[in-house]
Amino acid sequence: MRKSSGAKRSGKVSESKKPDFKKNESGKSFSSENKPAPKFSRTDKPKQQVVKIKSDKDEIRLNKYVANSGVCSRRDADIYIQSGNVKVNGEVVTEMGHKVKLTDVVNFDGVNITPEKKEYILLNKPKNFSTEKNDQGANNVLQLIKSPSNVRLEPIGRMDKTTTGLLLFTNDPDMVRKFTTPNQRSSKIYQVSLDKNLKYEDLEKIQSGITIEGHKVYVEEVTFIDGEAKSEIGVKMKTSNVKVVRNIFEHLKYNVIKLDRVVFAGLTKKNLPRGNWRVLTEQEVVNLKNN
Repeated sequence: MRKSSGAKRSGKVSESKKPDFKKNESGKSFSSENKPAPKFSRTDKPKQQVVKIKSDKDEIRLNKYVANSGVCSRRDADIYIQSGNVKVNGEVVTEMGHKVKLTDVVNFDGVNITPEKKEYILLNKPKNFSTEKNDQGANNVLQLIKSPSNVRLEPIGRMDKTTTGLLLFTNDPDMVRKFTTPNQRSSKIYQVSLDKNLKYEDLEKIQSGITIEGHKVYVEEVTFIDGEAKSEIGVKMKTSNVKVVRNIFEHLKYNVIKLDRVVFAGLTKKNLPRGNWRVLTEQEVVNLKNN
């Protein structure tokens, strides 16, 4: 005999016991207590957790390291590496895909190299900007340019706040050395504005070479500028130090009102307005290295 609950049974089902009916996608009703079991395909596999291995940001492929140093292209770097021309920390490495750290010492054909990509920027410098930090009343000339790769650039030669014209920037120490040594071969052209007309005999003195503070200073060419007053002078010489140009005329008792470098080792101000800068083309870099 079934035990009685002590309450009369009614013909109705209590609200609390009513099954929750919902419609499935096919429109048929089913109880939440009797939901259809999910279907699984035989091809379903449990998802595998993917573990990402972080690479060392300080590591770089050897061929890229060599190419970034500027000695050759990445493709050529592979050839040099296979040929045994590259050493890492004193050991020859011929393995393709070999990675090095930025702290490693990499030697290419007997010369230590750095992976920093070489950049070359030409600026048409305006007034009131100087390469000198202690030039009073002048802003730093580095404010006028921006490295595409955010590398540290330095100007080749000095230029005070009153001098204008072409100024080259780079992070290539060999290029800086090339254009700042006394025996360099490349020519620069300056346009000089004086406070008075230059005497012809002084022009001849400059052309023949004058001695300033015990040093003989030579120019390649000095001329009056066609169609201009005799106070407008063109000077062609190898130095990238603009102070030398000023000293020539000041030694002869002339005041330099304006000094503008219009040509630097074959580079000109064409399509480069005052205050603007541009990155040199690959061909221009090659020309500078061979100049």
